[in-house]
Parts: sequence; C-alpha cells; structure tokens
Amino acid sequence: MNALIFAAGLGTRLGSISKNKPKALVKMAGKPMLLHAIEKLSAAGATNIVVNVHHHAEMIKDYIATLHFTGVDICISDESEELLETGGGLLFAKNLFIPNKAIILYNADIITSANLAEMIAYHKQKKGIATLMVKDRETSRYFLFNKDMKLSGWKNINTNEFIYTRKAESYESLAFSGVHIVDYSILNLLGDVRKFSITNGYLDLSKEHSIFAWKCLNNYWFDIGTPEKWEKANDFMKKQ
Repeated sequence: MNALIFAAGLGTRLGSISKNKPKALVKMAGKPMLLHAIEKLSAAGATNIVVNVHHHAEMIKDYIATLHFTGVDICISDESEELLETGGGLLFAKNLFIPNKAIILYNADIITSANLAEMIAYHKQKKGIATLMVKDRETSRYFLFNKDMKLSGWKNINTNEFIYTRKAESYESLAFSGVHIVDYSILNLLGDVRKFSITNGYLDLSKEHSIFAWKCLNNYWFDIGTPEKWEKANDFMKKQ
C-alpha cells in the first residue's frame, strides 16, 4: 500500500516552536511528529511512503536519510519551488506511488491512536474512491454526510457558507481528522497538477462518486496546530 505524508506546510501557527525547523520535525513526546506518522503508517501496512516537502525541505530530507524501516521505502516529493496544497501535492507525487495501489494520506501534524487497519478494511468494504477519517467534534468547517455516510456537502459555520453535492433528507456534520484513503484511480479524476485543496476535489467528485466517512471513535486525536495544542498533546503523549 502507498502512503503520502503531508509535511510541506509552513507551520507558522506554531510560532517559535517551529521557527528554525519544519513543523514535521517538531518533537512530540521525544520524537519528531514525522516519525510518529511513519511508524503509524508502516504498522498499518504501507510499504511505499512518500513525504512531501517545501518549508525547510533539506532538513526533512536529511532526517529521512537517517531512517530505516525493514520492507518500507521512504521517498521525497519535493515541492520546494511551489507549495501545492493537499490536492496539488497528491497529484504532484503521482509518479512516486506504486500503480493501482490505494494511498493513505496523512497530515504530519496529526497524532492519533485510531486503528488504521480497521479504516483500511472499511475502505475496501465500501468500495468508494475515498474514505475520510472524521470525528464528532467542534470546529468551524464540517463535511456533510447522508444516512449512508456518503459525502454530500460542506459548511463553514463562521461564514454561514454551505455547499451541497447530494440531496438528502438530513445531513450529519462531522469534522475531518487529517487522515484519508484514496483509490489510485482518483489521480486521474482530479485533473492536472495545480495548487488546490483536496477538500474541493472531494466535493466535486462526490457529485458522481462515493466518498465515505469513517468515524474515529474512542481514540485519542490531536491536531498540533498551535503552541497550546502542542503542549496539551505533548503532555498527554508523555504519559502513554
């Protein structure tokens, strides 16, 4: 199975914590968040892991050169010239993936105990073009799902913006959790390489294709987006 770790972000919200290093190399309970992600993905069966880089790209390259995981290839998708966001980053890395194998997409700043093996099994069972890990938590932006847990829209509660891609009697609002699985075929459906958010790609495709929600239940989950969130997660992980 393929995996892509999004590690190209600028990490500006972390302030001084990521001032002299990429966000992916900020330590969480004594080891870089990138290593947490690689260990998580390799344990779930990913044998081909791609890491996209932009901010402090050489530091991540040098770090990856020190790693060795038996039976796992780790390579770099270099976006140093232009940061392509999540959708563009996925398409830019296409030639680095094993053809016709599913791809686990994983934000480097996510720390979770969610069982990826269960998520992969769910993805295979549902046979959609993508599966999104979601949680019932408070945020400003939500994906909307119908009774069959198919992606059917999106909303931003701060701006009161709504997008509906499927008609439904009711919609369940769930927060995206930074982990998703896509079929290799989606690379041909998303169009040419360009700078765009995968969220927009999913919404466009959900009009005609099945994209399912997989709920992350009874697991810890942290998004290391601010110094306060980093401190909270770091204190929690030290006790695990």
